[in-house]
Amino acid sequence: MKLQLFNIANFKVDGGAMFGVVPKVLWSRVYSSDENNLIDLTLRSMVIEIPGHVILIDTGWGDKQDEKFFRHVNLHGGEGLIDGLKNRGYGPEDITDVFLTHLHADHCGGGVKKEKGSDNHELTFPDATYHVSRTQWEWALKNNLREEDSFLEENILPLGKSGHLNFIEEVGELFPGFSVMICYGHTPGLMIPLIKYRDKTLVYTGDLIPTVAHIPLIWNMSYDIESLKTIEEKKRLLNEALSGEYILVFQHDEHIECCNVEMTPKGIRAKEKFNFEEIF
Repeated sequence: MKLQLFNIANFKVDGGAMFGVVPKVLWSRVYSSDENNLIDLTLRSMVIEIPGHVILIDTGWGDKQDEKFFRHVNLHGGEGLIDGLKNRGYGPEDITDVFLTHLHADHCGGGVKKEKGSDNHELTFPDATYHVSRTQWEWALKNNLREEDSFLEENILPLGKSGHLNFIEEVGELFPGFSVMICYGHTPGLMIPLIKYRDKTLVYTGDLIPTVAHIPLIWNMSYDIESLKTIEEKKRLLNEALSGEYILVFQHDEHIECCNVEMTPKGIRAKEKFNFEEIF
């Protein structure tokens, strides 16, 4: 197994939205914001190569929307999706599987692109199977007022027409050494991958625990559809991480790529913080 991590891009969101009910006087001690209360987040993607498969986890925002849209999210920095893959030795045709944790625009948008010279859409990874939980797919198609700015038709409908979708309905192993946890608090059907690498278990925490600052159970995003479910799901994962000595890999933390955890008087917290490459 070969594992690589790269940052597609940075973007900005409101810090209050990212930390929900936690007061700014608390969250600002551990995650800095600018004069407009905006914080920087990353869009890290992971590539896992195993015999017969090159798996890409999440695809970032993509570039289909107009300038006004991207001015709103303040994209900056990062390697880009295609260049990030190229820098690691892969082209779009090499990707056999795209694992989408969920269908919010910052996680799935790069999986579909505009055809050259046309307003039609096509898959960015033409030979890949796109894996989505059935629960999330049905939820996204139904859409709702809370998430309508995140579930964009141009990101989702072309996947349904492509014939490349695989719906995941159960937790467990999807590929050798690659298992799936399904969550419902952030958005129904959010998938979290757990990857066995030699004697280690790596968890790509996605939007369940987007940054190291979100490890405390009640430090959650206002974007979560059902916060109490998020708390229970985090509690279960963090207890497993503690007993199994898992490594958490953060998708959105601008400062910290990975950590392990320990029990403290205040509950489970980050222990050692380190870069992804230090795992190896």
